[in-house]
Amino acid sequence: MKVLVIGNGGREHALAWKLAQSPLVKTVYVAPGNAGTYREPKVENVPIDPLHFEELVEFVKVQQINFTVVGPEAPLVAGIVDYFTQRNLPCLGPTKDAAQLEGSKVFSKAFMERHNIPTARARVFNSLEAAQQYLAECAYPIVIKADGLAAGKGVVIAKDKTEAEGTVVDMLSHKRFGLAGDQIIIEDFLEGEEVSFIVLCDGEHYVPLATSQDHKARDDGDKGPNTGGMGAYSPAPLVSPHLHDEILATVIEPTLKGLSQEGYPFKGFLYAGLMISPKEEIKVLEYNCRFGDPETQPILMRLASDFAQMCLDALNGTLNTYVAEWDPNYALGVVLAAAGYPDEVKKGDVCPTLNDIAPSKVYKIFHAGTKIEEGRILTNGGRVLCVTALGETLQDAQTKAYRIVKKVAWDGVFYRSDIGYKALGKN
Repeated sequence: MKVLVIGNGGREHALAWKLAQSPLVKTVYVAPGNAGTYREPKVENVPIDPLHFEELVEFVKVQQINFTVVGPEAPLVAGIVDYFTQRNLPCLGPTKDAAQLEGSKVFSKAFMERHNIPTARARVFNSLEAAQQYLAECAYPIVIKADGLAAGKGVVIAKDKTEAEGTVVDMLSHKRFGLAGDQIIIEDFLEGEEVSFIVLCDGEHYVPLATSQDHKARDDGDKGPNTGGMGAYSPAPLVSPHLHDEILATVIEPTLKGLSQEGYPFKGFLYAGLMISPKEEIKVLEYNCRFGDPETQPILMRLASDFAQMCLDALNGTLNTYVAEWDPNYALGVVLAAAGYPDEVKKGDVCPTLNDIAPSKVYKIFHAGTKIEEGRILTNGGRVLCVTALGETLQDAQTKAYRIVKKVAWDGVFYRSDIGYKALGKN
């Protein structure tokens, strides 16, 4: 069997790596891929842009690809699944309509209100004057979000009115996020801990994946600006069996039922970013319509069953027969980014020691923003690598991951030194 993975980040490296482990799979192609997927056994890169649907379809037909897995959000929101489906080509992901859950925060907020899914109180604005008037009434801190896709960076937690006013001017007037910021949401700040809860859906049934927690803030102690994610770990000790069942009952099932009622059943990876209050009250912060990054890396490190079969069952509507098995160990991933991330970064730095790190079953170096030139691995983006390790305890996984981080660091690298710190007291 041949599989195509669309995307070029750390999530896509992890997806391709896990799919290639299946005895069902002969070759995994990645469009366009990165230096990590280039070096992976049974994996080949294909130089096609994820938004060039016609070229992708032609490649799938010529190579007789059995199914496609879409990694990033942009092609999903642009309707890649609809495009493939109209041509009878299996493609795992939600339709353009269902992908609005991630593509528009205004849509997702209204959807949650329609279906009584718990979330923060919010107001929508496209007028700078109206937004500024509202800020005068707010209690702080407050959360300000760009409506559209902003690569995980369109959320600002404003500590006070001055910062909030600067943020709305930045989004609505200065167009910091382009069209994504034509509308903004201003919502109440929620106290608690964030949890990533991801399920794979087939349009009717779903399989919960292992729980995880992501660190979105750039700096140690969860300080600094939001990023696409600086590290993650799985499982999340915060999610007790009782809380797990509560999330399914109050968030996942109403979301899937609501989407079906509105005419677009969800197929693919549904990600609910949740805030869990100190009293274990659950509220949805955001939806993603795909696997998280960097949550994918530790989750798939722990997946002990056949991932290709899982994807096939989702495409065929037979997930009700699939049982996922998980490695009992913890997995923790640390993102190594280029200095300056999440703002403008320098590209082209050499990662000199990557070729010297031996493969291991205990850890895996997933590539994100990398490329190969003349046999050298160069940085090619904001988030460059995600070093992920398994351990009997979260502390053990953390120690192993950082041991490798120090070996692969390059001049100009930036990473947090405390990934997993909140959970270590619960482990």
